[in-house]
Amino acid sequence: MTQLPTRKIVQDPSSVDAAIESRFSARAFLPKPVPRELIEDILHVASRAPSGNNAQPWKVYVLQGASRDSLVGKVCAAHDAIRANPALAAEYREEYDYYPRQWISPYIERRRENGWSLYGLLGITKIDKDKMHAQHNRNFRFFDAPVGLMFTVDRIMGQGSLLDYGMFLQNIMVAARARGLHTCPQAAWNSFAKINLPHIGAGLDEMLVCGMALGYLDETAVVNTLHTPREAVQGITTWLD
Repeated sequence: MTQLPTRKIVQDPSSVDAAIESRFSARAFLPKPVPRELIEDILHVASRAPSGNNAQPWKVYVLQGASRDSLVGKVCAAHDAIRANPALAAEYREEYDYYPRQWISPYIERRRENGWSLYGLLGITKIDKDKMHAQHNRNFRFFDAPVGLMFTVDRIMGQGSLLDYGMFLQNIMVAARARGLHTCPQAAWNSFAKINLPHIGAGLDEMLVCGMALGYLDETAVVNTLHTPREAVQGITTWLD
């Protein structure tokens, strides 16, 4: 078996590699505002993402200030109501399956490791239902980030547009890191599309893809010390000579 070269440590902090490797899902942000010009710059760079036939299927809604706070209030109230009456969950459904309907190995093990690593850092156990609910609610507060992004796609588009969308979202996260910002992509918002879409003024022909928190990292928050592991290249790659 050919020995693969040892991964070099990134030396240039302004490089693309450094932006990629320093990106992680931040879950605590500072209230420091993000200038509109900076957000526009990030979206401009991200728009160079490839897409089939150059369809560019992405639509972006930027929430700040009152619009952000109002959506946070609406969705947190709905989330609290579901906890009080679980039957209400039937009113809130994702429009597409982000996660599998049945988890299998090795994905279920990775999911469990991720969840309990996070809760372990926060001192939350399986029986701490109140704390767990409060942590879930943090999603719907954009983890206190001053900028919330919502992404939609026209329902008429095919599944390939979601692949295109992933590349666009990655570009946003990497471009944000290159400018000293952090992000957290959030599928949690998808269940509350019936609240989100009217709030942002999306058309009836649009489907919510996901949300994202954007802002400056709170470096004092213990939750931001969580860095999830990745499989080695050897474990995900088949070499055909």
